[in-house]
Amino acid sequence: MPDTSVSTPPAPLLQIEGLTRRFKDRVAVDGLSLSVRQGEILGLLGPNGAGKSTTFQVLAGLLAPDAGQVRFAGKVLALSDPSLRRQMGIIFQRSSLDDLLTARENLMLGARLYGLGGERARERVESMLALIGLADRGDEKVGTWSGGMRRRLELARALVHQPRVVLMDEPTQGLDEAAFRTFWAHLKRLRDSEGVTVLLTTHRADEADVCDRLAVLDAGKLVACDTPAALASRMGGDILTLEAADPEALAREVRERLGLDAKVVEGRVQVEAAQGHALVPRLVEAFPAGRLTSVSLRRPTLADVFLQLTGRTLGADKPAEPAPRRRQ
Repeated sequence: MPDTSVSTPPAPLLQIEGLTRRFKDRVAVDGLSLSVRQGEILGLLGPNGAGKSTTFQVLAGLLAPDAGQVRFAGKVLALSDPSLRRQMGIIFQRSSLDDLLTARENLMLGARLYGLGGERARERVESMLALIGLADRGDEKVGTWSGGMRRRLELARALVHQPRVVLMDEPTQGLDEAAFRTFWAHLKRLRDSEGVTVLLTTHRADEADVCDRLAVLDAGKLVACDTPAALASRMGGDILTLEAADPEALAREVRERLGLDAKVVEGRVQVEAAQGHALVPRLVEAFPAGRLTSVSLRRPTLADVFLQLTGRTLGADKPAEPAPRRRQ
C-alpha cells in the first residue's frame, strides 16, 4: 500500500520571539519573530537600514535587545549564555583574520578560542582546510590572499569548533561573481557535511535566491517569510523595462493610453504583465520612433518582489544602522 503519512517538518532549532532594539527614538528592529530549522539556510533580506545588521549584532551578543527572547532547541536562553555561545559560529562583514598568521594558524586560533585543543583541534583544522579546498595553501600567510579565499577561510574558522548555528553578516559583500559562486558552493557543502544551520543577512537578490528561505525585512519589521520560489510567484508575470529621455512622462502616458500599471524604478519605466512578450509590439507601436530608447523583457527577481512588498528597491537609501559600542 502507498505511504499516505504526512511528513512533519523539523522543529525549529533557533526561534526569535518579539525581538526589539531601539537607538534613541529610532526603532531598528521592531518585534521581530521568526524561526530557523535545523540544517536550513535562512536569509534576512533588505536594504541598508532595514534592521538586518542590528538583528545580527543582537544575536551575536554585540548589542543587548530592548525586548524579546531567543529559544535554542526549545529552551529559552539569554544571548550571553555560554552554552548558546558555544553553539554558534560568527562571520562579520569585515574580515577578522590575522594577516600575519598562516591559514592553518588562523584556524587553530579559532579552535582554541572555543576551547578545542590537542589532536582534536589539529584534526578539525585539517578537515576544514580540505573542505574549503585550501589544504595546499595552509602554510601561507593570509595577508596576500584574495577576498574570496579569505572569505572561505573565515567560513572554515566559524565552523572549526562544530557549532550548530552560523551567523553571517553580508558574507559575500565585495566578492566578484566567481568568488561568490565558489563561496556558496563551499557553504552548501559544509552545511551538508557538518549539518550546520545558517542565518545570514544580505541585500543581494542573487544571494537571497540561493537561500532555503527568506525573511524580508523593511524598517525593522518582518513583511514576508517564505522560500525564494514562493516569494517570486507573488509577481503576476513578466517584467518589461522601458527606457526614454523622460521616464516620468513616459510612465504617465503608458498608464493613461494603455491602462497599464507603469512605475519609474531607478530611472526606467517598469511594467509587470502576464505574457509580457505579447505586450512588447503593442508598446513599441504606441509611441513614435525614437521615443523609446530600449525595451527589455525578463522574469521577475527577488528584487522585484521586495519592491512589490515594500514600495522600495533593495538599493534604496535609508539611514545606516549604527555600529555597536564595545561592551565594557
